[in-house]
This record gives sequence, C-alpha cells and structure tokens, in this order.
Amino acid sequence: MDLIELIKAALFGLVEGVTEWLPISSTGHMLLLNEFLTLNVSQDFWDMFLVVIQLGAILAVCVLFFHQLNPFSPSKSPTERKGTWRLWGQVILACLPAAVIGIPLDDWMEEHLGSPFVVAGALIVYGIAFIIIENMRSNQPQGAHFASKQQSGVLTIQPDELAPVQSVQELSWGTAMGIGLFQVLSIVPGTSRSGSTIIGGLLLGCSRAVAAEFTFYLAIPVMVGASGLRLVKFFLKGNMFTSQELAILGVGCVVAFVVSIISIRFLMGFVKKHDFKPFGWYRIILGIVVIAYFLIAR
Repeated sequence: MDLIELIKAALFGLVEGVTEWLPISSTGHMLLLNEFLTLNVSQDFWDMFLVVIQLGAILAVCVLFFHQLNPFSPSKSPTERKGTWRLWGQVILACLPAAVIGIPLDDWMEEHLGSPFVVAGALIVYGIAFIIIENMRSNQPQGAHFASKQQSGVLTIQPDELAPVQSVQELSWGTAMGIGLFQVLSIVPGTSRSGSTIIGGLLLGCSRAVAAEFTFYLAIPVMVGASGLRLVKFFLKGNMFTSQELAILGVGCVVAFVVSIISIRFLMGFVKKHDFKPFGWYRIILGIVVIAYFLIAR
C-alpha cells in the first residue's frame, strides 16, 4: 500500500468536502489541484474517482439533516411526515431536468467543455452574478434579494428576512421546479451545482438559508445518480478495483465526509449573517488565476 497515494487521496477528499457545498465550483478546484498533485492511477479510475468521491460528501447531508429528511421519524406528527414526503417529492421533481438533460449530454460535455478556460469563464460569470444580486440586495438596510413576484411589471426587492420563502416547508412545487431548471446550468464545468441552484433559489424568492438548504437536499439524488453512472461506465470498460484503488477511493470518501460536515455547518451559519458576495469575488479571482496559469503553462 502506497502511503503517498493515500495522502494525495486525502487531499482530494479535503478539497471535495470544502468546494462541493460552498458555491465556488469543486470542478475548478479539482482541476487546479490535479495540476500539482496527480494520483498514480489509470485515466478510467481518475474519471470515476472525481465523481464517486462525492458519495462521501453526500453522506454528510444525510447525517446532518437526517431528522428533516426522515419521513418515518416517530417524533414527527402525521402532518410533519406528510410534509417530509412532500419535500422528497419536490426534490425528485427538481432533479428531473438535470437527469433528462444532463445524462444524455454527460459524455459530450466532458469531451467538449472540459477545457480549463471554460471552467474559468464559468467561475467568473457566476461570480459576477452573485455580486450583482447581492449589490441589489444591499440597497435595503438589512440586505435585499429578488422576490418571486412582480408588481406593476417591475421586479420587487425585499429584505432577506421578508423573502416569500423563509423555510423549506414553504417551498411551492413551482419554485422547486424552477430551482431544478437552474441546476441544469451546472452541467457546464466550473458553474458549480450549488452555485447555480443557490442563485436560482434567490431569484425565485427564497431566503439565503432556504436556497442553501434545498441545494443540499437536491445533491442527494444527483450525486448518487452521477456516482452510480460513473461506476457502471468504469466496470463496463472491463475495469476492476485493485486493493490500492479501493484504499484511495475509501480514503477520499471518508475525508470528504468529515470535511463536508464542517463545510455545511459553516455555510448554514455564514448565510444567516452574511451575503454571498465573498464567494462571488473568490470565484472571479480563481477564474483569473486559472486563465493565467494555463496560458503560461501552455
């Protein structure tokens, strides 16, 4: 067993655990890390590893929000259990656009839009989007965001605590579907799945906390499905795991799980007191760094 390779896997797990949940693009960070730290594995394993490592991250959501997501909890009333089933229905509904559009385009996107310059462009564009949205929000004393309804043909702006949707239980089926449509944008590398769904949630009238929380829930079927698809592709090519590869994948997933616990708690605490502009500026800076590095490297 190569200890160095396990340490590398742990570093990839750390980056996955941080960047999967913050709206800063895990793809962009993995791309940069892979330039300086390459696992000694086959290309097929590497392509699979980058996706399946997300299972560790998604397990953190299941652990942290187990009560909210468990419709069989004995401590819930019949009404609360019905609400949990409704939430799961909205999650599945919101995932349908990404499944219908994303699965058929998966190989094409990977082949044609995997360029570091595409990733950098997406980082910058969505970074600017976060800043624009939050700057409009700052026109109000306590921060502002777009409401989901219009008055007199003009999009209204309200303080975050007056957002139409203040809890996940208040999400309408239409809003859930709308956020799911925004999630489709994340098939472009560098966009960030959490970034696109959070922006969608904000524009559709959700508070920052609701946009972030529903984003976590959407990740469950998306990541499980994407990981399963990659594993199937890996084995259909005639590959089998070696003991070293199993250890690398296991270490990456475990570290991603532990770090994801910390990252999710951090983000949920952060959005209660701050806006998303720091993430927007970070994305822009990272995008510029990616462009500069690959221009020089080439």
